[in-house]
Amino acid sequence: MRMVDIIEQKRNGGILTDQEIAYFIGGYLDDQIPDYQVSALLMAIYYKGMSQEEIANLTKHMVASGDTIDLSSIKGHKVDKHSTGGVGDKTTFIVGPLVGAAGVPVAKMSGRGLGHTGGTIDKLESISGFRVELTNQEFVDTVNKHKLAVVGQTGNLAPADKKLYALRDVTATVDSIPLIASSIMSKKIASGADSIVLDVKTGSGAFMKSLEDSKRLAEAMVTIGNQLNKQTVAVISDMNQPLGFEIGNANEVKEAVQVLQGEKIDDLRELAIELAAHMTVLAGIYEDYETAVQALEEKLDNGEALACFRDFIEAQGGEASFIDNFDLLPQSAYKIAVKATATGYIHEMAAEKIGLAAMHLGAGRATKDDQINHAVGITLKKKIGDQVEKGDTLAILHSEKDQADQVIDIVRSAYTIQPDKTKPRQMIYEVVK
Repeated sequence: MRMVDIIEQKRNGGILTDQEIAYFIGGYLDDQIPDYQVSALLMAIYYKGMSQEEIANLTKHMVASGDTIDLSSIKGHKVDKHSTGGVGDKTTFIVGPLVGAAGVPVAKMSGRGLGHTGGTIDKLESISGFRVELTNQEFVDTVNKHKLAVVGQTGNLAPADKKLYALRDVTATVDSIPLIASSIMSKKIASGADSIVLDVKTGSGAFMKSLEDSKRLAEAMVTIGNQLNKQTVAVISDMNQPLGFEIGNANEVKEAVQVLQGEKIDDLRELAIELAAHMTVLAGIYEDYETAVQALEEKLDNGEALACFRDFIEAQGGEASFIDNFDLLPQSAYKIAVKATATGYIHEMAAEKIGLAAMHLGAGRATKDDQINHAVGITLKKKIGDQVEKGDTLAILHSEKDQADQVIDIVRSAYTIQPDKTKPRQMIYEVVK
């Protein structure tokens, strides 16, 4: 078997066999196949695509390239959740406790973030004392006792994906649906859950800008999961504006707790319940989606989910007292208002610009070596559909500097204000099973 023949076959639109995919993944991981040949194959895949069977086989061999997590000592049906990423996405901090309160074990491995804010692990490190690294036994014991644990990803989950992603990043092949789908699903499947719920974002602040592309990605990932014996559901959700009102690290943790305390932050609450409902149905806790939604709304409103969150924070060494006093979370030195320059209604928000502004403040990383400031971020005061008067506050910057003119300009430019009314956007577009 020769790599050049595999490249030629895919270049001509052919279907790669399971053995050919195994050869290419194994050879590249062992440094037997050079970058330039793998780059050629990635570009061929970018243009010619892959069949669902090819994508499933690619994912399978990426999973097999490293460790797989054995969660068999955790009692019950384990369901994992993954988001394709967006601005203000803090649903894990609501969904995990909600699902845990329903009796479903959530054993979650999350990463750090490159981009506008930190990842789930970075946000949890806003909490004083919280440990993101547990031994395997501590991880298992925490989930068995409290139904929820969140730790940093092991370094050897799907190493073939890590190596391929670095090459995709420098060969303009990142935005290929077969490659995105296999990358995400290889890590989720290696993480050991029995079932998977995916939150696939669509819109201006998402990786997939169009609903059509988001649906194609969702369908590809659901098919992979099902073909590899992991029952999978994907929810396509809106990211044409940030989720909730907080962007940052400590302030996103705060907003998640506010939802757990019963505050009606509508879009965030709706999406969290949607994801949790599918997770609990997959786990067999509730018979159908409608029953799950009703039960989970009750667990939010009666404090059961908040109690699960508090137990989870304490179990991993965190000072849970911040739940009752948000001033115990990291606080920025300055709060700077961004004012509207026109009167009318918010028609659009460039979510990606809002995220970029948060990164400029220090909430995210431009490179993997950048340090995150947990205290900085943005609080939105107006979103799509809201009426504004000239001079009204659109957003508040949480900054370590008293001057932030560049960031103010970015945030202001993210808002489109027009004279006529417009309706708020829907949160959930479609569910793919």
